[in-house]
Amino acid sequence: MEQRKQSVKVNIFGEDYPIKGEANAQYILRVGQYVDQKMREVAEKLTNKSPLRVAVLAAMNITDELLREREDKEKKLLDLEERAQTLLEWLDSRVTQEDI
Repeated sequence: MEQRKQSVKVNIFGEDYPIKGEANAQYILRVGQYVDQKMREVAEKLTNKSPLRVAVLAAMNITDELLREREDKEKKLLDLEERAQTLLEWLDSRVTQEDI
């Protein structure tokens, strides 16, 4: 079944943007609200609140969050793979000993 693209109006930093996507409307609104929140957080800390400057710095912050999450996920995956390998080696040693 093919998903239909829908248009949702999202307000980000005081501007309305029609966003067209395949995701459901609630998700699109949630993404827009997150971007708006991040832009407002950045704007609170700046004296020069030009929308372009705020948007670039918010994008940097969001990208930093994303990359840190990916790095954390990768570390957890590697740890899990190491534990699984250790468990497999232990099981192999037990099976081999019992088969003898």
